[in-house]
Amino acid sequence: MPPIDNMIGFNMANIDAGPNTMKDLVTYQNGGIVSRTLLNQKFGTATMFAFDQDQALSEHSTPYDALVIAFDGKADVIISGKAYSIQEGQMIKLPANEPHAIKALTRFMMLLVMIRK
Repeated sequence: MPPIDNMIGFNMANIDAGPNTMKDLVTYQNGGIVSRTLLNQKFGTATMFAFDQDQALSEHSTPYDALVIAFDGKADVIISGKAYSIQEGQMIKLPANEPHAIKALTRFMMLLVMIRK
């Protein structure tokens, strides 16, 4: 049986061995958005984002479902024109092929998990 990290496609080169604090995996940058890819495999991706207040990802769509998991702050997530506010400890699904955007209301940190079909 292969090691568990090979079975799930986890790229240990991007993460320190042992427990990691999610908020320590990416840092805020004044006036910007910082991202760090934690996993990039044929079955999906996991990327941490840190948005400074008022920063945004413009509307786009992808052919895959995704989850936004909030770790710090508050943001509006707009899906097919409807706005949802999320904050630390909450998550929201981004359905495949539906336009979506994200705007940080405060400094906002999230994990984006995209599952490819």
